[in-house]
Amino acid sequence: MTTTQNPTRQYPFTAVVGMDDMRLGLLLNAISPAIGGVLVRGEKGTAKSTMVRGLAELMPAVDVVAGCRFSCAPGAPDPACPDGPHGATEAERRPTRMVELPVGASEDRLVGALDIERALSEGVKAFEPGLLADAHRGVLYVDEVNLLHDHLVDLLLDAAAMGASYVEREGVSVRHAARFLLVGTMNPEEGELRPQLLDRFGLTVEVAASRDPEQRVAVVRRRLAYDDDPAGFAARWADEERQLRERIALARELLPRVRLGDAALRQIAATCAAFEVDGMRADIVMARTATALAAWDGRTEVRPEDVRQAALLALPHRRRRNPFDAPGLDEDKLDRVLEESGGQDPDGDDDPEPEGPDSGPDGPDGGPDGGPGGGPGGGPGGLPPQDGGPREQPADAPGPQMPRQPEPERPARAEEPEREPAGEPAASGPGREQAAVGATEPFRTRRLDVPGLGEGADGRRSRARTAHGRTTGARRPQGALGKLHLAATVQAAAPHQWTRGRRGPGLVVRRDDLREAVREGREGNLVLFVVDASGSMAARKRMGAVKGAVLSLLLDAYQRRDKIGMITFRGSGAELALPPTSSVEAGAARLAQLPTGGRTPLSEGLLRAHEVLRVERMRDPSRRPLLVVVTDGRATGGPDPLGRAHRAAGLLAGGGVASVVVDCEAGPVRLGLAGELARELGGTAVTLDELRADSVSALVRTVQGRPVRGGSSAGRDRDHVNRKAA
Repeated sequence: MTTTQNPTRQYPFTAVVGMDDMRLGLLLNAISPAIGGVLVRGEKGTAKSTMVRGLAELMPAVDVVAGCRFSCAPGAPDPACPDGPHGATEAERRPTRMVELPVGASEDRLVGALDIERALSEGVKAFEPGLLADAHRGVLYVDEVNLLHDHLVDLLLDAAAMGASYVEREGVSVRHAARFLLVGTMNPEEGELRPQLLDRFGLTVEVAASRDPEQRVAVVRRRLAYDDDPAGFAARWADEERQLRERIALARELLPRVRLGDAALRQIAATCAAFEVDGMRADIVMARTATALAAWDGRTEVRPEDVRQAALLALPHRRRRNPFDAPGLDEDKLDRVLEESGGQDPDGDDDPEPEGPDSGPDGPDGGPDGGPGGGPGGGPGGLPPQDGGPREQPADAPGPQMPRQPEPERPARAEEPEREPAGEPAASGPGREQAAVGATEPFRTRRLDVPGLGEGADGRRSRARTAHGRTTGARRPQGALGKLHLAATVQAAAPHQWTRGRRGPGLVVRRDDLREAVREGREGNLVLFVVDASGSMAARKRMGAVKGAVLSLLLDAYQRRDKIGMITFRGSGAELALPPTSSVEAGAARLAQLPTGGRTPLSEGLLRAHEVLRVERMRDPSRRPLLVVVTDGRATGGPDPLGRAHRAAGLLAGGGVASVVVDCEAGPVRLGLAGELARELGGTAVTLDELRADSVSALVRTVQGRPVRGGSSAGRDRDHVNRKAA
């Protein structure tokens, strides 16, 4: 057996200051990969990537078939391995691989590439493995996983569910095993994950930079020391790394002997039911996590504290009902559920005492670190001790344990009562400002499209030429061959068979004959909201309904994979409340804090929108914008405010910006100003009622006002008459 070494010098895992929850989540997955990986959520600059890369150095080495590109195990090689069949071949031991999946990776880079030309002309499966093959029996790390393209997410989900990767190209199929530990990191400010991918992560942890000056000093000192001498710094932490590596190996050996009693299992089931998580995956993940926690502490029995810690790691991301819900768990409720569901185990060991001095794999200390059944520093569940560790700490050791971050407040809802100040009218005057009001409950909206055919990022809103979707034609490859259009390729090669010397069966195909499919799917757009927050919109019930409509459109933008931005206008000007981003949570937070009052500078809001779109067009020219103006159409302040607003609207229309005006006018007397604004923008106007997908008066149409499939001519005529009457 040969052994290969990893020559890289990663920042040592044990040298990272703080981040106890993240450390524990990663270590539990190293002990029991069946947990299903871990998702790390947190702000930038919190050592997320550093710790994940350091984890690979702690994973036990693996035995593989020598020369196999797919890391087959010598004792049980994959029978479908493209490099097989494997006979009695030499085995080699190599470190566990950590494979990084870039956000902008292509499909071929992820799953592998098949040489279609050789497959058609020679009948040879010439397959170049992708990242999924490299990650087999290792760690697949996705940094900024929330920014991963949808089609890559689909492939990742399939591989994670089946433990195998399939590559299909026009009837030519290659399959190989792909079982890996999935680790993802993300910054929630840049957007949320699809629920399907979120549920695939076994555990989730929240990280934030410490506010303790002593911990921050320790972080800076260690980082500077590492940058000055990476090899020397790693050597100083070699003993800690070795001890932690040995402890992981011991916990792996103990794991099959850990007993999950009926009492603990009932607590797990009761907890998942009480927090109303979907499906059964949460129960299974909690059971595996609690078992791994017991093994980590050197015990063979799962205790209630293991169940509690497992719930804190496995449930927060599974209890969300929409992207505006803050992840987290009510710990008081968790304690109540555990207490109510806790009962005496059938074996009569309801509250076992700590095991004897010889019960753990490492004697009375419960672990190689010498802590009392604890983690890297001896604390319970892998957390550092409160009264000092088993050895003398370095001079730059971190200070007290970082306190748990409080759960963010959720946006207010309409059902939360708003009290009017005594003697104050509902609508503020031109110079008055009202505090923010809550939004009504969001609803499902109609789809608002950008007309025409785009070529932007994959999404679910407007028609576009994409790498995925229905086939609409064929063309010569532009660069590497994508999806082969077989019929067009055969048609291009057929006239040349005699001149190419074909005399028997088979088709003589040249590279010039290859044709790739042209596909049409959906793209994500930049949805820019321009929200009227002036005094004319300030009536509490009215503004609550307006915020509910915008919140619903934000939810729709999240589901359709759009970027969003928000401009508000009131008083004397307009403000870019939210620069274009993929985070709908940030948009919802800005909306919840939006005050109202003052005059209505409509022209300023439209001009600010024109400037924002001009800058974004230079940054990302392929992403088409959709302007959503939420207003009653009134304009006040300065000379000819309505005329200036219409001229600003004409500027946007001249730039080809697709627009929708959400008409918020209410009451028996309607001025129809929002409809006039929509005509100046070259778009369409919809009322708040028409915005609902399930509304009787809702019409399915594009932003140009043209009907799409399913539209009713009677409904279109009625809508036209209503707008004329208004």
